[in-house]
Amino acid sequence: MSTTTVTTTQVYRVYIKATAEAIWQAITDPEWTNRYGYGGYVHYDLRPGGALTVNPGEEMQVQSAAMGHQLPDVIIDGEVIEADPPHKLVTTWRMLMDPGMAAEGFTRISYEIKSLGGFCSLTVVHDLEGAPGLAAVVGGQQEEFGAGGGHAWILSDLKSLLETGSRMVG
Repeated sequence: MSTTTVTTTQVYRVYIKATAEAIWQAITDPEWTNRYGYGGYVHYDLRPGGALTVNPGEEMQVQSAAMGHQLPDVIIDGEVIEADPPHKLVTTWRMLMDPGMAAEGFTRISYEIKSLGGFCSLTVVHDLEGAPGLAAVVGGQQEEFGAGGGHAWILSDLKSLLETGSRMVG
């Protein structure tokens, strides 16, 4: 029997040899967001109160169907709280792929990009208070169930794509 500890505020930082503008585009442009991590087209209305929606990409739909899960048309939704291109993005965030996680409600996620002279730091802070199921998934603690490596996986793949032009795998 194993015990899993879920952290309610998860912080991830990665250093990327790219401009702040390139990182911002990779986070906010749907054509970019479908190229790394688990795929999916992220759509932001980049103003306070604007909508956040994520639609699954074809590869994600095929992989999910192969595991016996049908994805909804919108897999994540939320609302933009703050957008300061290309430095900071804060939104609410709710996972809709699983009824249990959807019932946990909205969490808060922020992306902060800092230029450091030839490279940037990208810090992701996800406040997961009251969302233990989601915290386990985005924390990469559900890999054995096909949920993958969470935010760490996504950020690692984003870094690889921006620095080399290729994803970590495939």
